[in-house]
Amino acid sequence: MTLVDDPLEVLGTWLQEAREAEVPAPAAMTLVTATTDGRPSARTVSLKRLEEEAVVFTTALWTRKAREIDLNPQVALLFHWPSLGRQVHITGRAVLAERGLAEELFAERDLAHRYQTIVSRQGEPIDDLNPLRDKLRHLTEVQETAPACPEDWGALRVRPDSIELWREAPDRLHDRLLYEREEDGWRRSRLSP
Repeated sequence: MTLVDDPLEVLGTWLQEAREAEVPAPAAMTLVTATTDGRPSARTVSLKRLEEEAVVFTTALWTRKAREIDLNPQVALLFHWPSLGRQVHITGRAVLAERGLAEELFAERDLAHRYQTIVSRQGEPIDDLNPLRDKLRHLTEVQETAPACPEDWGALRVRPDSIELWREAPDRLHDRLLYEREEDGWRRSRLSP
């Protein structure tokens, strides 16, 4: 790999190549948060937007991940495309984005996903899925217009502090480029595999 000026541009290119290669869920990324006492927690979320200086995902604001980010905004993200032999590891600070972006991204969700968001409080304990399925079925039958973005739904923007681009090599001497944010751009270095 060639050292480039902007690792987010490489991420954008790799995402496009993953889509073109029909990699399943190319925008899936692992999000790692931690509690204030350092207990980590990981889950898979979808990249909703790649901006010039940030990556964006959405979530309900009552979820564990949102609560953990509120208390400790330092996060890690990991994209992994095994069939392409690539991964991108990002560390940075997550912040709640403006309401307009949440509304825009909510409107871009599949209609079924918007309905599911309305009927389910993600991560909360339940006794049975059937009442939620009944509620979802009813909503899809009676709803005449697409639901509006709930007030407790948000977009989170992660501005990277570091980005590592990793490309697999057949001889296991994998190519690793590390980018660390500085005031005037990125400090770039190559890491030993």
